Amino acid sequence: MKFVTYLQHDGVRRSGVLQGDHIRPLTGTADDAVLAYIRSGADHPALETSSLALADVRLLAPLQSPPRIFGIGLNYVEHAAESKMKVQEVPTVFLKLTSSIAGPDEDVLIPSNATQTDYEAELAVVISKPGHRIAAKDWEQYVFGYTIVNDVSARGVQLATSQWTLGKSFPTFTPMGPVIVTKDEVPDPHALGIKLTLSGEVMQDANTCDLIFKIPALLEYLSSIVPLEAGDIISTGTPPGVGLGRNPPRWLKHNEEMIIEIERIGTLKNRTCVAD
Repeated sequence: MKFVTYLQHDGVRRSGVLQGDHIRPLTGTADDAVLAYIRSGADHPALETSSLALADVRLLAPLQSPPRIFGIGLNYVEHAAESKMKVQEVPTVFLKLTSSIAGPDEDVLIPSNATQTDYEAELAVVISKPGHRIAAKDWEQYVFGYTIVNDVSARGVQLATSQWTLGKSFPTFTPMGPVIVTKDEVPDPHALGIKLTLSGEVMQDANTCDLIFKIPALLEYLSSIVPLEAGDIISTGTPPGVGLGRNPPRWLKHNEEMIIEIERIGTLKNRTCVAD
């Protein structure tokens, strides 16, 4: 199944399941209905009998208020090399604030103090249920599904200190979506093509098979320290090709279209807007 959150023409926010070019709304009035469904632990969502056309709504980020967004840094060997940082013995983990979430086709706003702004295409995992000290072999029990995250980063802020959270948490710096695809539709998340184009130019083109710390290892490591919660998002890291690693560096400019495609997940589009 593919879960979406959307805005109707009357301004009402709803969630549902995408079936072809139509949406079957979830029943109930929960503010973040997808998160409520994940937390319920139900095997099948309760859906309304009616449907509406995808063309008649505006898609938002599929999760509006996840408990946490964990980012994983330097998780492809070539990306670590282009960033001039060594591969770590344990995952490099940072947080992105939920206030930075943006939806598909929403502008990424770049204020003047977000210097050296960069793009990062990433596969993200959505956690299905609480878990503490999860064994790597049990990882699939704790995965609800997968989505796309663009880990937009203001490198001038991020790299000014050893703490990365603020440089990655400006408003709109976490585009997400357009859907959450349940795990049954993604037989192997470690065999997915991942590509980002910037105004038509291919900047990143890789495969998740190249992840250094794969999803079982990430869940085991994170949950050994912090109990995971239903609805948590783990963005697994970006492949090589980011602006930081180019010579000269290639920072985001005004009115550029970023398109991320991940096999079996979909396509996430956003446009930049320099905002003083």
